[in-house]
Amino acid sequence: MQTLKDKTVLITGAGGGIGSQTAQLLVQSGARVYLSSKSEEKLKASGLACKLPAERLFPCDLTEGSQVSAMCAEIIREAGVPDILINASGIGIIKPFEQLTEEDFQRSLELNLLGAYRLIHAFLPGMKERKTGLIINIPGVLGKTPMAGAAAYAASKYGLNGMMKSLREELKRTEVRITQVFMGGVDSPFWDQIDLRVQRDKMIAAQEAAKAIWFLCQQPDSAVVSEMVIQPFNHQAI
Repeated sequence: MQTLKDKTVLITGAGGGIGSQTAQLLVQSGARVYLSSKSEEKLKASGLACKLPAERLFPCDLTEGSQVSAMCAEIIREAGVPDILINASGIGIIKPFEQLTEEDFQRSLELNLLGAYRLIHAFLPGMKERKTGLIINIPGVLGKTPMAGAAAYAASKYGLNGMMKSLREELKRTEVRITQVFMGGVDSPFWDQIDLRVQRDKMIAAQEAAKAIWFLCQQPDSAVVSEMVIQPFNHQAI
């Protein structure tokens, strides 16, 4: 397994449960961690929990290309291209198709798909030039299997899965690796804004989801975990 000591890591969506918990594990392992979130309040809370200096915290809306470009450029100037990019950001709009507005659909694609594109597009050239890098996305199980009421969300996550599979073909002769994490329900703030009856007590704990990502960050040089599926034991969809 690779050591995480002194590895540069950017986590987007760091204001949420998975991102924040992952950040704490990586900091404890000696990584140089940078955090990003749209919510400045949640970002500061995550930074405080990790005891990170303010200059490693980046309020950023991934749906705004100029903000993403500015953040990525600043991180590259400060620490170089990240060794590991963890995209834990996302929005879940779950509602019947007839109630799904074009704005709902657009917001889902903008953050879950185009946001990931912007991040990778900014860092990939440097990773290829350096001949190393790890990109971890979290399409979730709805990037592999459908669910009623999740047309917009699944479309964005299926798109992310397809984009990364295509990119993996381009990167076969490089040392840049891609890992897709297909997580089932995780008990995190993700569900706070979703009007859907769910049993959060039966979901994966955010801390356990974070441990899975922390483990994936330590993949050996000679191999890659292309996909990981992790789901609640009593609600396996894949």
